[in-house]
Amino acid sequence: MVAPPAGFSPEILARLAELERSLGSAIRGKPEVVRLSVVCLLARGHLLIEDVPGVGKTTLAQALARAVSCRFHRLQFTSDMLPSDVLGVTIYNAHSEAFEFKRGPIFSNFLLADEINRTTPKTQSALLEAMNEGQVSIDGHSHSLPRPFMVIATQNPVEHHGTYPLPESQLDRFLMRLRIGYPDAASERHIVRNSERDLPQAAPSGLVADDVLQLQDVVGRVTVEESLVDYMIAIVEKTRNNESLALGVSPRGSQALYRAVQALALLEGRDYALPDDVKRLAVPLFAHRVVINTRTTLAPRRADAGERIIEEILSNVDVPL
Repeated sequence: MVAPPAGFSPEILARLAELERSLGSAIRGKPEVVRLSVVCLLARGHLLIEDVPGVGKTTLAQALARAVSCRFHRLQFTSDMLPSDVLGVTIYNAHSEAFEFKRGPIFSNFLLADEINRTTPKTQSALLEAMNEGQVSIDGHSHSLPRPFMVIATQNPVEHHGTYPLPESQLDRFLMRLRIGYPDAASERHIVRNSERDLPQAAPSGLVADDVLQLQDVVGRVTVEESLVDYMIAIVEKTRNNESLALGVSPRGSQALYRAVQALALLEGRDYALPDDVKRLAVPLFAHRVVINTRTTLAPRRADAGERIIEEILSNVDVPL
């Protein structure tokens, strides 16, 4: 094995492996979903999990947050939720005769925004500053959020009743979108046989907040060759000039792919990135950022339209040697 980047010890490699095993014990039969979730954490990203009800979206989000010993809060989004229910509120304290800020659930390391698309756009927008800048502004005062900070959001497909589609500006702040899918027969058999027992919980991986911050810093030391950067930019340019897309990938998306490629390489014990890393990550990182051009007859009318177009673009871009 190639020596890991400077400052990345074999003990940390073992802890990362333990983190994946911990998540795998809670989400059976989905190793790729587990690995990409860890990539999102290492890349300082936010994760959007979209799928039909009952396939383990909330279970995965809880397992990822609880596997690391950090502050965690689950917030169930509903149609009557207000921004103050997320951020907090300033109230008057009669004893001190002064206004005090009462922090909301967002002041945690991991915020599970369960069924985020069931709340109104006004409440959804309360997360924008926090996800992009790691702070919130209330009554003219900025409040820094704890580090690490990660929003793990679940949502049902937009075709379901009682949902509000997330705006493009919010989707762009999620580093990746994952779909879990139905389990295979063997995994579902295990789930059914254990349905009367306690649901599987992710065991602590041994990582604490400082360990996560250290790993996130080490990610930036993974080497990405210029030819690979050119490959990423070529893919992004194709999304902006594709007749099936009304909106291509933003520069924020390009930065996200760069960080995620570094994180994936590190998670696999390499100190350099490969073209295969880019191809593996392009769909979960880009598909939710593009907007389908419904005016063209070439645009697919399926829920996975974005994924199919990104895959087609990947097949038409030359891979660096």
